[in-house]
Amino acid sequence: MQQERMSMSAGQPVAAGRFGIPYHWKLVFILSLAFGVVFFDRNAVAFLTPYIKEALDLSAGQIGLLSSALSLTWAISGYLIGAISDATGKRKAILVPAFVLFSLTSILSGLATSFFMLFIARMLMGLSEGPVNPIAQSITSANTPPEQRGMAMGVMQNFGSNLLGSFVAPLVIVGLAEAFGWRTAFYVAAIPGFIMAAIIAGFVRDGVTRSNGEGGGSRISLAGVMTLFAYRNVVLCVLITIVGVSYMVLAWVFMPLYYIEVKGYDSHTMSWLMAILGLSAAATSFVVPWLSDRLGRKPVVVLFGLVGIFTPLSVLYFQGTPIALGCLVFVFWSVIGTLPITMSTIPAETVPAQYLATVMGLTNGLGEAIGGVCSPAIAGFAADHYGLAAPLWIAAGCSLLIAVFGLMLQETAPGKTRAATAAA
Repeated sequence: MQQERMSMSAGQPVAAGRFGIPYHWKLVFILSLAFGVVFFDRNAVAFLTPYIKEALDLSAGQIGLLSSALSLTWAISGYLIGAISDATGKRKAILVPAFVLFSLTSILSGLATSFFMLFIARMLMGLSEGPVNPIAQSITSANTPPEQRGMAMGVMQNFGSNLLGSFVAPLVIVGLAEAFGWRTAFYVAAIPGFIMAAIIAGFVRDGVTRSNGEGGGSRISLAGVMTLFAYRNVVLCVLITIVGVSYMVLAWVFMPLYYIEVKGYDSHTMSWLMAILGLSAAATSFVVPWLSDRLGRKPVVVLFGLVGIFTPLSVLYFQGTPIALGCLVFVFWSVIGTLPITMSTIPAETVPAQYLATVMGLTNGLGEAIGGVCSPAIAGFAADHYGLAAPLWIAAGCSLLIAVFGLMLQETAPGKTRAATAAA
């Protein structure tokens, strides 16, 4: 295994390893699947809302609060534990317990007999899941050559999370709920987390080779955190993450309800339409970051931000068959491919290397704290007063803001910045 490691000072893999696959791509695959398991558990409650709403007699506002509860604690732990990871240089020692803990909270969700109990279970799940992405992305960034960083970080964040969390999850979770009840679905959702904890323990190594030769130990104070906001791209990436997370969460939470209660689809059709979101994002996890490596981060964020507006509008106004609607949603949901670029890649290319997990915990944390917490709560109460179309209109506005904020970004793609330096 050691010969597969890369020297980031040289910027190239040392050796390809078995089957000619460099260590960093094996690492990306494992971490991507791991993050997919995180989203498999996280999204379970969204796909089970039609069942939970009836069983626990919940309002749309309470459903929104369940999502907000997880996002709030996800945000807090993502930043704080990400900073601890930077300070100590510990990765695996944090990731393995996190997977065990959030699997246990999935079981607790299945045991819930009231809104309050489910609310607490989702808060605990957020605490355990929050650090996974910033820590995994810091490992990915530090172990990947700069010219492949955009694609590697995009695949890590979006491929597994959408293949498992958004494509496989609705089919499996809804199928289990139909056959055995929604509580059993939560219990089964816990199993992959325990398996992934064992895989991470056996494969991922603590030592992360950094571009500055450090393996960790850089402590960042509150004043140091504030200096991160001196970077224009960090501020813009936080804003884009806020509206991007809002867009994504509103679709997960309210599109299943809209499909069933407004469009009149059955649960089977709903589950397939929701699964298409995952299939689209898994496919574009390669395409969109790859385009950003070649065309630049900024133009890709702007373009796909505009494309994403049409996902909620298609759900609201398209009158064709569910199959045709699914095709439209597949194309327009490609905006999700920009999230790893703005949540992780651009911040990682903007700040000093010793603050990788900290800055990604910051962008992820504030995105979850504001976008993930406020948007479903606000949209839920808007749905109670104005109908289930209201959250989808809010989502459309969020995608427009991705494009608007994207226009203000400073380019960080290594190929583009090198060309600009050479031209100067």
